[in-house]
Amino acid sequence: MRNIKLTIEYDGSRYQGWTRLGKTESSNTISNKILEVLKKMTEEPLMELNCGCRTEVGVHAYAQIANFKTESDMKVQEIKHYLNRYLPMDIAILEVEEVPERFHAQLNASSKTYVYRMTIDDVPSVFDRKYTYHCYKIPDKRLMQQAAVELTGKHDFHNFSTAKKTKSTEREIYNIDIYGDTEEMQILIHADDFLHNMARLIIGTLVDIGLGTRSKDDIASIFAGKKEPSAPCDPKGLYLQEISY
Repeated sequence: MRNIKLTIEYDGSRYQGWTRLGKTESSNTISNKILEVLKKMTEEPLMELNCGCRTEVGVHAYAQIANFKTESDMKVQEIKHYLNRYLPMDIAILEVEEVPERFHAQLNASSKTYVYRMTIDDVPSVFDRKYTYHCYKIPDKRLMQQAAVELTGKHDFHNFSTAKKTKSTEREIYNIDIYGDTEEMQILIHADDFLHNMARLIIGTLVDIGLGTRSKDDIASIFAGKKEPSAPCDPKGLYLQEISY
């Protein structure tokens, strides 16, 4: 049995996230589209596809990592070409490699990085509108950076998540970097792992702080359960940038 690792880039605009489970299970997911082609390619109907980070509805990825096991003897380059030939054009396989049997895209991940892109102007760009969040005024980067300091480190992020069934809600954020100019600002979050909607709720809160609609002191109040986080950020500006192993 061979273990194959995929590096995947995708536009999440028209999909219900990487996967959709439970009562709202949907076939219109990134994982399902890839699995359909893999099963056709290998003629193995019971194949399982593991991913490094389950992105949510509308979120994109520069470098999602996934792995599957197969009896197929196809060369990795043949697998890459086959997948890219039959997958929708908004899903691309950037790299295919054979890895040790024990490699697992989710369980072996040591950290994950998301980046959020925001454009700033009085008129939204018609070309960027599907892939960036638009601000009509420049957020206060200094206030956002001060609030980001309160979020870094190891904390219980239960109140920054919509996760319902999780053994532990403690996560560690290694770094939040906020940078940009008067035309585009980006928020980069590097953490050991993310709870459901954690990145979107943190970013939504930071943006509101930058726009002056809430105080940077609210971070401590949210951790304490005295206040709610802001609404999740618009997913069209959010990208899974990297998964480290």
